[in-house]
Amino acid sequence: MNATVSMIAQADPGAGYRALKPEIDAAVARALASGWYILGQEGAAFEREYAEWLGEGQRAVGCANGTDAIALILRGMGIGEGATVVTVSHTAVATVAAIEMAGATPLLLDIDPDTYTMDPDELAAVLEDPPPGIPPIRAVIAVHIYGQPCDLGPMLAACAKAGVPLIEDCAQAHGARLHGRMIGTIGHAAAYSLYPTKNLGALGDGGVLSTPDHELADRIAAIRQYGWRERYISSLIGVNSRLDEVQAAILRVKLPHLDAGNARRRAIADAYDAALAGTSIAPPVRRQGAEHVFHQYVLRSPERTAVMAALKAQGVGTGIHYSVPVHEQSAYAGRITLGPAGCGETSRAAHEVFSLPMYPELTEAQIEQVCGALRGL
Repeated sequence: MNATVSMIAQADPGAGYRALKPEIDAAVARALASGWYILGQEGAAFEREYAEWLGEGQRAVGCANGTDAIALILRGMGIGEGATVVTVSHTAVATVAAIEMAGATPLLLDIDPDTYTMDPDELAAVLEDPPPGIPPIRAVIAVHIYGQPCDLGPMLAACAKAGVPLIEDCAQAHGARLHGRMIGTIGHAAAYSLYPTKNLGALGDGGVLSTPDHELADRIAAIRQYGWRERYISSLIGVNSRLDEVQAAILRVKLPHLDAGNARRRAIADAYDAALAGTSIAPPVRRQGAEHVFHQYVLRSPERTAVMAALKAQGVGTGIHYSVPVHEQSAYAGRITLGPAGCGETSRAAHEVFSLPMYPELTEAQIEQVCGALRGL
């Protein structure tokens, strides 16, 4: 790489802090001065504000991380041992880990190769005729990967026909919409990661879940703290998964900026799209009727290693999300049931996908540097 060309990081959570430093520092100081650091006023206020931002009568419950958010939803629904939960292999391993944390059995399906989201036809097929030897299917987790909404229409229809709830994994899709509706308000419940690199990210671990079912929200709120409805008295079997007050205060600062940040991500994606015109690499597909929020801007190439090296030489950092599908990882290989497609598209994508720099704080000069590198491919 030319010594005068600076390297642009693929992700830079520190940039999000620096952009809001005075507000964040004041919020942290407020939380520290309060003397109450777990499940206090900051957490309660964040839950209210997040639910209001989602709309559609949602309740929000904060928790320790996005993995726990999924597991808590399953626990709250009574889905655990003796139940199968359907999801995809092309996801962060957290989705599958959460299913097993709840005691349930994962069933992994393939993806649509254009959008990387669950194949709704395969979902309909397994709900109609489940693979032999697995417990009854009791839920489906739709993963809105990279900020792209799943094709929820046929998925919801298949779930309704089978009588199972659809849970949305929105870890990478805060603020995405499908046919005008906010992702996370369409299924029975939704889980969000607040990891620092997410579209809405804390400065540590954090998670939140949402549901229009207020009884379910109350049950989950008890489960996240030992099953307490009354202090020190466990009326339910619970866990310890709480969003701390400092992170809640930080998230309250960042939430009002989320929509503008997503708009900036879309503008960056449009610039990358234009730079790719005339090259051998196609821009990401947007689902018709969807509003993508570009947690990641993901390309694919059979010559991935060479392409990433060429971009690095021009000062453009890249990443791979994800290089090894869940079903091929040693902790899961050979013991997880796959759908009839055998996750073939998932495996092919894993060998070709890579991600460009994507965060709202990218400067115009940095965006042009990335675009210049793309035009040279």
